[in-house]
Amino acid sequence: MGERQPLLEDNQNNDLERATSKDDTDDGFVIDFDPAGDPENPIEWSKNYKRGIVALLAFIAFTITFTCISVVPVANRIVRDLNRDHHTDKSASVLLVTIWELGEAAGPLFVGPLSELYGRQVVINVANVLFICATILAACCQSTHLFIAARCLTGVVVAGNVLNPAIVGDIYLPEQRGSAMSLIMLAPLLGGAVGPAIAGAIAENLGWRQILWMSAALMAACEFVFLCCFRETYKVTILRRRAAKLSNETGNTYRTIFDVEGSKVGSFSSFVESITRPFYVYFGSSVLQAVSLFAGMTFTFFYIMSTTLPDILENIYGLSPALTGSCFITFSAGSVIMVIVCNLYLDKIYIKLREANNGIGQPEYRLPFVIIGSVTLPMAVAAYGWIVDKRLPLSVLLVCVGVMGNTMMLGYLPMSAYIVDMLGLYSASGMTAVIVARCLMGTFFPMAATPLVSKFGYGWGFTVLAGISIALAPIPMLLYRYGARWRQRSPYTSQS
Repeated sequence: MGERQPLLEDNQNNDLERATSKDDTDDGFVIDFDPAGDPENPIEWSKNYKRGIVALLAFIAFTITFTCISVVPVANRIVRDLNRDHHTDKSASVLLVTIWELGEAAGPLFVGPLSELYGRQVVINVANVLFICATILAACCQSTHLFIAARCLTGVVVAGNVLNPAIVGDIYLPEQRGSAMSLIMLAPLLGGAVGPAIAGAIAENLGWRQILWMSAALMAACEFVFLCCFRETYKVTILRRRAAKLSNETGNTYRTIFDVEGSKVGSFSSFVESITRPFYVYFGSSVLQAVSLFAGMTFTFFYIMSTTLPDILENIYGLSPALTGSCFITFSAGSVIMVIVCNLYLDKIYIKLREANNGIGQPEYRLPFVIIGSVTLPMAVAAYGWIVDKRLPLSVLLVCVGVMGNTMMLGYLPMSAYIVDMLGLYSASGMTAVIVARCLMGTFFPMAATPLVSKFGYGWGFTVLAGISIALAPIPMLLYRYGARWRQRSPYTSQS
């Protein structure tokens, strides 16, 4: 990994030298990272080690998405196999795919806050182990109800979606976060491309259960790497460990600067208080509420596409499950193109806008790409429906699917960087709130696509969905113009 500096030095004198301390009769010794240089400060870790962390996060993001999306092209087959003696309908296969999102709506309520209470390291390792267990349970299921429950449980213990942006915020300065976030986003896109393609081929030859066993093996490899290489990145936890160590070794009382300053992160000392923090952050910030609504609807179109495309390809265009899975590569290809664009230009745009503002950076400088995505995504969604309605060539449909991936990333990806920049120490709780809103919309909203298509056809049905997206398009524009002022109304965002 290129970084062998231990988390805590064995030499007590080195700890005392690194601790920026003051002697106070009430607070004892107050410690913070040494502004002159501190090897335990994640921001100051070596570039190679931080790149290694980003690679680890990308590895787990790939595995999570592979596990989630791999069942999409064979969902109908799974439902038929598990319910041979019972009637099944389309809603069961849609729920089998989207129930993952319902699990993710519950899991972050614990994952994000607990990472702020106990640190990122322990939470992500425990979550990985539970993910393996839930995936094995799904592979062994003998009924649709149990399979859906296992998939929901797997979504509950997903930690990467919440913690990946927060960890990037832990180890990178604001002007460096955009590139790191973009690289992490590449991995799930690859998982989304490879998963359906591999799943379709495996299901035809070995059966769908082998897909899940492969997913469990991938996550086991992820966890092994995390156990060996990942260090704590959350500075509050690192400083509290240092304070506890110094207090034990010297007999004096040491407290972190966060505890002394009365930071809300330090004041939540119980589990109940910890898991309620996302609600405080969410309902205490109108900006975060607006971001959640827009980001949730934007991401929902991924599941709408995922649950409608297999039927379209098999029933209208006559493709096999293996070829159907391969067609998802076009969505990922379009997404990858936009991730690369964000990687190249997201930080450059931020720096340019900051320089134009007399060197003062604003989280809103992450939003220019989002504004473009808010306008182009509705057009891509409507085009998707009309291409199918008019039975245009398959190549035209696949190009449109790629454009949907492109515009979705344009509208969604920079939002993660915006949330991290805006919320700082509360970024994990903020991401939790956004993910909960996104997952609830992603679970149930795709189930409305089938009735819309049945009633109005693909063309007008997807035009209705595009209209909803158009109604939300002004949100990033208004945030860019007035977000800095609105953020001052919340104690969680006023300092960003």
